[in-house]
Amino acid sequence: MNELTSANREVATLETAPTRYVEGSGIRFAYRQLGPSPGTPLVLLQHFSGNIDAWDPTVVNALAADRPVIAFDNAGVGRSTGQTPDNVAAMARDAVTFINLLGFSKVDLLGYSLGGFLAQQIAAEHGSLVRKLILVGTAPRGGEEHLLAVLKEAFSNTEAPDPRLPLFFTPSAGSQAAGKGFLSRVYTRKEDRDTDGGSAVTDPQAKALITWCATPDPEHAVLRAITQPALVVSGSNDTMLPPDNAYTMFKGLSNAQLVLFPDSGHGALFQHHELFVSHVRTFLDA
Repeated sequence: MNELTSANREVATLETAPTRYVEGSGIRFAYRQLGPSPGTPLVLLQHFSGNIDAWDPTVVNALAADRPVIAFDNAGVGRSTGQTPDNVAAMARDAVTFINLLGFSKVDLLGYSLGGFLAQQIAAEHGSLVRKLILVGTAPRGGEEHLLAVLKEAFSNTEAPDPRLPLFFTPSAGSQAAGKGFLSRVYTRKEDRDTDGGSAVTDPQAKALITWCATPDPEHAVLRAITQPALVVSGSNDTMLPPDNAYTMFKGLSNAQLVLFPDSGHGALFQHHELFVSHVRTFLDA
């Protein structure tokens, strides 16, 4: 199932680790596993349109210094087979299938953006599986989103070398410089890079994201069903999923901590990567 030896995991990085595969329920999942074998695995749930190589290697490698970390492509994304669902519940089920295929009985979840929706759904429905969760740049069910408007504005910025600069970072000089650093890091891996799925991925994912936020949950039933410790993280100027969402989650969760990063947008975890990793490690180790 998992061909990596313990020694290989300890030296592997997101840029150098081989892409592995595990198959079940008609889906062949692509993943990379880093870090030592002992400890609770930290499973990464990716943002809208993102694949394994859209993660910041600096963040992933630092988190894997003392724990197993797994980055994977959910159904239909990147090199994983199957069809990308158009709803959060089905995406969460696929993610749980993947976790079960790896044989993990207890995991920590880091859900970023759309991945944060999945993390909430999984933690609410599978209390015995999830130990702790980190919710980054995300929203509760019924939360506020501006996905299509922000995407339209970002892709209209033809001067930007990559749409993630206006999408993930603020217009300030400092944030844009951090964004360029992030982009240089995500393209470090040259061989065996993950693949983009195009509209077959982004169309259903957009529907899932918009529907999650458009579904009223005035009693915060999902948040109230989550009893695990949670770390909620947001950028101060996230235009896609505004930081008011983070405060709503912090208030609605029974055991949450809240971190807001200054002068940062949807990519706050990449802009403030050292502080972010420090917060996450402290939280997971507590």
